[in-house]
Amino acid sequence: MDFKTLQLVIDFGFAVLIWAVQLVIYPSFKYYNPDNLTKWHRSYTSRVAYIVLPLMLSQLVITIINAWYQSNLISIISLVVVLILWLLTFLVFVPIHQKIDNESASSTHLDQLVSKNWNRTILWTFLFLLSIINFVYYP
Repeated sequence: MDFKTLQLVIDFGFAVLIWAVQLVIYPSFKYYNPDNLTKWHRSYTSRVAYIVLPLMLSQLVITIINAWYQSNLISIISLVVVLILWLLTFLVFVPIHQKIDNESASSTHLDQLVSKNWNRTILWTFLFLLSIINFVYYP
């Protein structure tokens, strides 16, 4: 499998995952009482890390490789979007998840998780669309 095909597959995987997180997983957190939320969240984050971390690392590496070897506008924009997604994830979302794990999250934090995640949902969807364009128009 070439790098562009691999990027398309990874970006598709992230698009599906982020929509599930946005529409199902994050909104469901509000239905837990605080004790159960903390227990579930600790289990959820450790399990989902086995999916998210390899995808994020793979996406970063493949996007860098494609930007390096293709150096077209689409591959450069894709790299910028991936870097923005990393910043959002580690500067905005990891701290919110840590508050949930530390039992210091409020309903405001749970609302922020959903509302701020629209940024990542849009960006990962956009990234998948860029990947399709790159795959189809820049063979």
